[in-house]
Amino acid sequence: MIKHLLIPVDGSPQSVEALRFAASEWGDARVTLLHVIDPVNGSRASAVPSGSEEWYDDARERAESLLEEARAVLPPDATVGTRVEVGRPAATILDVAREGEVDHVVLGSHSREGISRILLGSVAEAVARRSPIPVTIARAPVDDAEGANGVSSV
Repeated sequence: MIKHLLIPVDGSPQSVEALRFAASEWGDARVTLLHVIDPVNGSRASAVPSGSEEWYDDARERAESLLEEARAVLPPDATVGTRVEVGRPAATILDVAREGEVDHVVLGSHSREGISRILLGSVAEAVARRSPIPVTIARAPVDDAEGANGVSSV
């Protein structure tokens, strides 16, 4: 039985789908919402040391807003905690998962293919391959003949 879910959120439709899927499958589980501030992809090229504190404050404010929006997707009676961490997303998600209190990770995937996947990498794939606990990957609904979305567990 799943007792504690870790759900990384980034504000994308994919992370919202992960939240919805988790709520429908494990409505009684405790949830930790995680947003990772990535200083590599989030920093401005023009940022100088004196501007780094301002950049971090802006990123932290955005993270808090994303977590609040994510919390609103879950049922009002859900037991929810939030975390904001700084680091590379896949590595940070894995670090939090390894802390021992989480027993399942649910995250969204952008479902990149081909060269964009190679160049940009896949956070979901890296987490799924290296996670010490089970991982479920959700994708946002696709506009196709069946209107199906994809969910896979590893």
